[in-house]
Amino acid sequence: MLEMRPGCECCDKDLPADSSGAYICSFECTFCRDCTSNRLNFICPNCGGGLVERPIRPTSKLKSNPASLDRVYKPLGCKETV
Repeated sequence: MLEMRPGCECCDKDLPADSSGAYICSFECTFCRDCTSNRLNFICPNCGGGLVERPIRPTSKLKSNPASLDRVYKPLGCKETV
């Protein structure tokens, strides 16, 4: 099951599990739409893999399958890759 991390690693924007706009790599590094397209060019700065849109976890499923509360924030690792 996906961790559904709660925020963007670059800008720390909140990314609720039941909303769109989050992108992940195969290691679940998590970024917002803005950082993914404007700063990272859809490439994960941690592993070099592609970033794809994270699926939404329905609100009704969050009680029994909660999202992670652990935030990862590494703004120095999020330099533009363009």
